[in-house]
Amino acid sequence: MKITKTIDDIFHPRSIAVVGASQNPRSQGYQYLRFLLDYGYRGAIYPVNLTAMDILGILSYPSLKEIPGNVDYVICCINAALVRGLLEECFLKKVKAVHLFTAQLSETGDQKACLLEEEIKKDAQKLGIRLIGPNCMGIYNPRERIAFNHDLCMEPGSVGAIVQSGGLAGEIVRLAALRGVRFSKVVSYGNAVDLNETDFLEYFLWDKETKVILVYIEGTRNGRKLFKVLRRAAKIKPVIILKGGRSRAGIKSVASHTASMAGSIDTWQVVFRQTKVVQANTLNELIDLAAAFYFLPPITGKRVGIVGGGGGKSVLASDEYEEAGLEVIPIPEDIVKFLESKNPKITGWLCNPIDASILATLNLKSVDILRCMAESPEFDLLSVNTSEDSLFPGDLWVEFIEGDANGCMMVRKEGLKPIVAVVGNPEIGVSQTANWRWQTLSRLREQLTGEGVPVFSSPGRAAVAISKLVDYYQYWKEAGDE
Repeated sequence: MKITKTIDDIFHPRSIAVVGASQNPRSQGYQYLRFLLDYGYRGAIYPVNLTAMDILGILSYPSLKEIPGNVDYVICCINAALVRGLLEECFLKKVKAVHLFTAQLSETGDQKACLLEEEIKKDAQKLGIRLIGPNCMGIYNPRERIAFNHDLCMEPGSVGAIVQSGGLAGEIVRLAALRGVRFSKVVSYGNAVDLNETDFLEYFLWDKETKVILVYIEGTRNGRKLFKVLRRAAKIKPVIILKGGRSRAGIKSVASHTASMAGSIDTWQVVFRQTKVVQANTLNELIDLAAAFYFLPPITGKRVGIVGGGGGKSVLASDEYEEAGLEVIPIPEDIVKFLESKNPKITGWLCNPIDASILATLNLKSVDILRCMAESPEFDLLSVNTSEDSLFPGDLWVEFIEGDANGCMMVRKEGLKPIVAVVGNPEIGVSQTANWRWQTLSRLREQLTGEGVPVFSSPGRAAVAISKLVDYYQYWKEAGDE
């Protein structure tokens, strides 16, 4: 419990000093000060700069020891050669933790730099100061208005993330936010000279604000300890891991990025299988899985009903859902009879997936089919393919696609059945951003995620994410029944 209390204090500092704060907008010290001010951090903020009197309108101090108040947390943006001296000052100020944005240490492979990093580690241990990093972005806690980059969502949620890379940490927050996912806390931990992925995993297991845990990891210095915690973790909360450094080139890049021991991918695959964590193979899949686990309840059945899209898209959806391990079952007899009562021509024509182009000719709406499927015990979950292409002009096309979205939100709001939406997200250029079609798709994606419906850009991506979610919950349900 001691480590969880330590990390909880780090995520909830009452005061922060930015050592290396600067008046130069191109410096990291200037930007970290901006983050605290722009996001409205409510604690005390202390810029530390040897010569500046004030920075961004805040009184600056020539050294940490000159600060009159208490300092809980230090963001270090100074040269690596000066860090040991800073730690001595931190000890005098009773600082609990230091985030070392400072880099060019062991990740360089330089012998002197590696030795200096080891000396920094020993100094911190001797002085009782915990370190995040070096070579990392630090912490993001929207509830405390603390962030490590610009334009990050400040609405808190229930996903915690442990990210070894600094740049990816910001990307993950931004990309997931576009899908409606909100975070409890995120840490970018870099070289992990002190606090590491296992420590943060222990913390997120304990943290009541965190329901799902995302991990991007390049390597570890204590594989046995990580394995033990992962094995315990997956029983408690979904843990979704993206492993960086799977290829020869990737393993070589890991050493120069965060100085970690990447290990063979075969070993990692064994770890993932034995611990029952959920593995993501790409950054896009990590975000897909985050959206699935964030929005969907525990689903233990694989029978899916699919509505919408044209004939070709329906065929592809069938292929991709079944290839991912889900079951695209026939339409139950009671639903067939209901549809026949609406239109006798439907006999033997409609099947699962429901081709939206057929519905249009039969004067039926997708919402009618959705409600039937949602009320049927034969389906475990539903998927709506929005009808993105049509021979109709804009006003009628928008009416059809909004009908798909409204049906989706109706099922979600009434809690009838777990449901996802597939809405295309084409790679458009700047000249196309004003096009009514792409604007409509963007608006509907935003509207659906705002109503708690996970949205995917293709049936294949939806199928893979859902299948892994079902496998996770199915395994632990069966394990609990034994």
